[in-house]
Amino acid sequence: MPSKKSARLAALTVAAVCSAASTVVLTSPAHADSVRIHDIQGSTRISPYAGKQVTDVAGIVTGVRTYGSSRGFWIQDPDADADAATSEGVFVFTSSVPKVAVGDSVLVAGTVAEYVPGGATSGNQSLTEITKPTVTVVSSGNAVPAAQVVDEDSVPDRYTPAGDAAAKGSIDGLTLRPSKYALDHYESLEGMNVEVADARVVTATDDFYELWVTVKPWEHRNRRGGTVYGSYDSQNTGRLQIQSLGPGAEFPVANVGDTLTGTTAGPLDYNQFGGYTLVASELGTLKSGGLERETTQKQRRDELAVATYNVENLDPSDATFAEHAAAIVNSLQSPDIVSLEEIQDNNGAKSDGTVAADQTVGKLIDAIVAAGGPAYDWRSIDPVDKADGGEPGGNIRQVFLFNPKRVSFTDRAGGDATTAAGVTEVKGKAALTVSPGRIDPANAAWTNSRKPLAGEFVFRGRTVFVIANHFASKGGDQSLHAQYQPPARSSETQRHLQASAVNTFVKDILAVQKNADVVTLGDINDFEFSGTTKLLEDDGALWSAIKSLPKSERYSYVYQGNAQTLDQILVSPSIRRSCDFEYDSVHVNSEFNDQISDHDPQVLRFRP
Repeated sequence: MPSKKSARLAALTVAAVCSAASTVVLTSPAHADSVRIHDIQGSTRISPYAGKQVTDVAGIVTGVRTYGSSRGFWIQDPDADADAATSEGVFVFTSSVPKVAVGDSVLVAGTVAEYVPGGATSGNQSLTEITKPTVTVVSSGNAVPAAQVVDEDSVPDRYTPAGDAAAKGSIDGLTLRPSKYALDHYESLEGMNVEVADARVVTATDDFYELWVTVKPWEHRNRRGGTVYGSYDSQNTGRLQIQSLGPGAEFPVANVGDTLTGTTAGPLDYNQFGGYTLVASELGTLKSGGLERETTQKQRRDELAVATYNVENLDPSDATFAEHAAAIVNSLQSPDIVSLEEIQDNNGAKSDGTVAADQTVGKLIDAIVAAGGPAYDWRSIDPVDKADGGEPGGNIRQVFLFNPKRVSFTDRAGGDATTAAGVTEVKGKAALTVSPGRIDPANAAWTNSRKPLAGEFVFRGRTVFVIANHFASKGGDQSLHAQYQPPARSSETQRHLQASAVNTFVKDILAVQKNADVVTLGDINDFEFSGTTKLLEDDGALWSAIKSLPKSERYSYVYQGNAQTLDQILVSPSIRRSCDFEYDSVHVNSEFNDQISDHDPQVLRFRP
């Protein structure tokens, strides 16, 4: 995936510029009605009054948002109807700073609209709003309607209904069943004052003053306090994003496993960066869970340790070299071979034709030595400028670090950005035609994406083939909370082609040498249960070794409350059959608010 920060900044820019274009415009006769909030919200996701003018909509102000591109306030009717599917709250979009206060009793006139955060093409659900409002304050200082409790008893275990086939899979027109589906339950509370109590943090605080909690303490919990995403049917219904209506400086700086003790309460919003979000006017007190960064075991003398680590757009201007070095030396125990992903060129995102990365890699190697680690050697291939995707101008690529005191690299000249590595037979054993080399770089599967880097290593007289990967990101996929259910995963198409290309190359090695040791690793950008992984594993050529861990331990990345696997190490049959290997997902980044990368490194130790 692209880094969460860069993807979020880009999306915020688009949202600010294009917010008007992402409002659903429904053609219906314009007229003015005096209605209640639950009439406006209706019993589906789309208001029956969308596109119509309404007058004298009564409610108590429960929250005021004075910042960002979505300024406005929430109102709630204190006199609820008997229909659990109809929300009693609604957001009033003012565009400028609202001139109301919490506790004001107001009458609102305006136009009902369905706003789709992220734009209609995002596939997101819409947010019912009253726009272009005229607001009359009737009285002030009124009691705010009591918050609706959101907890493990109120939120259903099933996540969402299947979409309506006649509406291209959309759930927009389906009648809400809040007692059966979690997404329906949250939608039935859209705009209302809600609260959670003693909620455990399942995604750390980010740069945008938001975090995720779970209201279901035992839902797919792992030993470090997170919630594991273990299948496409395991969306984790208790996840809820928390933001704040207060100053960012007062927002809790939390790690996974911490707890917001007491009550966290405020209006329930919906946004493109996670769906249903409690925008807190009252925040619980942060209680530390004491989470610590992990350290893996040191490899034995006769064990080869191979690791993969996405260092998130590392370039010479970054201030994280010492921290990355400490992670490699201390947390990873100086692996013999390290596949690095997202190494940028020597001037980072500056787009001037530079593709070399020797300064970036050299600075990291020096920092590793300064941290007490080995003097790693390295191999890589510079990409064609702007051909491999990633941050524009950054020219990210995979790099092999290796400890020359423990392992040697077999150099075979001729590998470059456009030359395909092949497999040949030398004295009855498989060998690469070029080393380092790239796998099938002309294949359309690698358009605007990183080409796999293949290398031939020797450890204690035994050849080991290592293939470093960084597959296409999940950018463009519909979210778990999308209006289309199941959501479309359009980015899979390219990763499936990439996985097939790598699988074919591994089979070429095994066709020459059935017992060859092959390690395929990197940021696969897909889950261990995904179609991408199944294609990598096709015909038993490879096996994802993270599956040797208990399901609760299978994660390298934490996203929107889900601990999930994106980084993998896959092994050939000779390694798997030996049953003489250890796999470790070393949690040093993904669960922490002060992460230096959004990925956790992975380590495999085995005896070739």
